[in-house]
Amino acid sequence: MDRPLSPSDATIHGLIRHLPFPMVLFGDGRRSAFANERFAEVFVSDQLDRPEVRGLARNPGVGWRALTLRRVDGDNRAARAQAVAIDQGVLLVIDDTSGQVLPDAYAHLQRRVVELESLSATDSLTGTWNRAQLERTIHTEMSRAARSGQPVSLILLDIDHFKDVNDTHGHLAGDAVLTEFAGRIRGRMRETDSLFRWGGEEFAVLAVAVGYRGGAVLAEGLRQTIAVEPFALAGPITASLGVSEFMIGESAESWLDRTDRALYAAKTGGRNRVYVDRKGSSDLDPDRSGIGLLHLDWREAYECGEPTIDADHRELFRCGNALITATIKRDEWPALWPAALDSLMTHLVRHFETEEAVLARHNYSGLAGHQREHAALLRRARELESAVNQDEGALGILVNFIVRDVISRHFFKVDSSFYPLFKAADGGANHGVV
Repeated sequence: MDRPLSPSDATIHGLIRHLPFPMVLFGDGRRSAFANERFAEVFVSDQLDRPEVRGLARNPGVGWRALTLRRVDGDNRAARAQAVAIDQGVLLVIDDTSGQVLPDAYAHLQRRVVELESLSATDSLTGTWNRAQLERTIHTEMSRAARSGQPVSLILLDIDHFKDVNDTHGHLAGDAVLTEFAGRIRGRMRETDSLFRWGGEEFAVLAVAVGYRGGAVLAEGLRQTIAVEPFALAGPITASLGVSEFMIGESAESWLDRTDRALYAAKTGGRNRVYVDRKGSSDLDPDRSGIGLLHLDWREAYECGEPTIDADHRELFRCGNALITATIKRDEWPALWPAALDSLMTHLVRHFETEEAVLARHNYSGLAGHQREHAALLRRARELESAVNQDEGALGILVNFIVRDVISRHFFKVDSSFYPLFKAADGGANHGVV
């Protein structure tokens, strides 16, 4: 059984240094290289500068590749090598044993790399994920939210007056409070949430599929969990919490800054409370149905092959995104959304007229049904436009209609029925909808 990693080998260098087969770690844009002891025993070091070696290091994940390397005894030796991407760079694993020793040793390496990566991503005191892991994870969740339209919220927690705990009870008691604090949060979180130690006495919870309203409920539950009973070595402890929901299009730095400002407001507002930044992309879906595409990405695969219709569809996506952005920022720029709404409605009317004329010229057999579909969509869009002009609160419902009914259903499903007309016209070119 493998022994646990010790402080001396809890780095990638320490991990690979004594392994019984040649390995090289490439880092710093593949310019620097660290060869382990086995490599130095067997091969001449200048082999690392060979183009085929550097080329393999630039393409991890392609599997085993044949190499011929010069040994320290002067012979050239046929070998095979594989590049593996890890957080610290790229590992080049070399097998010069004709497959006799490597499988077990390679399995050993894989176990150790997993252990090392887990060690580098966790906080040694509390066992939570660490700040570096949050900075990696947050970008993944931002991308997922942009693709799926599902919200994601961040909660920052700060232990109130933690310095007094250390001053009164000592640093060992302070460490015990941090560990118990993390344990209480874990016990209250959902299975889908992630807990991180942000630094010192600050922690962060990343809550997926939760807007700022749900984030507020979750944060209040965490606050109560901390305050409900005294801590074992320090007595009563409270926490201040800040909540914000990711807004499509903002940077990770902006999102973290908004959450940090919410936390600051909770602390300056008296501590032992939750402060919520009450805006987020979930405002675009007032019925909380979970349907609500928050950014429309045009792809070449969406083209039908008829230039006029394709240009109109691209413009429809642009107008839709402009309206989404204006809706999100309507508190900051109240004059933005009326112009965006007018532009989209004007384009929608013109596009339907143009599309019907093009389909008529191509003798489309489903034209009458398509015209009825257009008329029904325009009728509903005008009803919602009128409602918005009377009550701005209806804007989210109209945006949802444009995204869900006009784009998701009509464009992707109904319009696709006439695409074969233009595939035949251009000689069977590869157009279509995905």
